Amino acid sequence: MGTKVKQAFYGQGKGKTSAAVGQALREVRSGQHVTIIQFLKGKIADEFQILTKLEPDVQIFRFDQSETSYCELSLQEKEEEKQNILNGFNFSKKVIETGESDVIILDELLGLVDLGIISTADVKDLLTLEGDYRKLIITGNHLDEELVSYLDVICEITLRKDNA
Repeated sequence: MGTKVKQAFYGQGKGKTSAAVGQALREVRSGQHVTIIQFLKGKIADEFQILTKLEPDVQIFRFDQSETSYCELSLQEKEEEKQNILNGFNFSKKVIETGESDVIILDELLGLVDLGIISTADVKDLLTLEGDYRKLIITGNHLDEELVSYLDVICEITLRKDNA
C-alpha cells in the first residue's frame, strides 16, 4: 500500500479524538476505508454516532461493556472491563495485520498505558506490526518518550484556557 504514516494526537487539551476523526473524514472523502476503535469511553459514548451513517466506509468498534467510562467504574468493574479492553487491543492488532482498513484510529490507546492495562512495549509492538494500511492514528493524554521514534507525525493538543 506504499508509505505508512503513524500519527499521534496527545495532550491535556480537548479535541484529540475530534482531530483524529477529522483526518478520517478527509480520507473517506478520497475513497479510503476507516476503522475507529475506541477505548475507555464506555459502550454508549455517542459523540461520533453520526459516523455510523458513513458505514461501511467508516466502522466504529467499542469493546467496553459498561455504560460509563472506565475511570468511573469500581475496582471490581474495572477488572471485568479490563478483559474487554484487552480483547479490543488484540482486535486492533488484527485490523492492522489484515489490511482491511486504509486508516485506523485507536482512540485513547495511550490511556491504556496510563492506566496500566497495557505497557509502552505493547504499543511499540503494535506500531511495528507489518500492516497494509495508509495511516494509523493513536490518541491519549500522555505520550511516552520511548514511542516518539515510532511515530511520523506527533501533534500535542494543549489547553490554554477553559472558562467553561
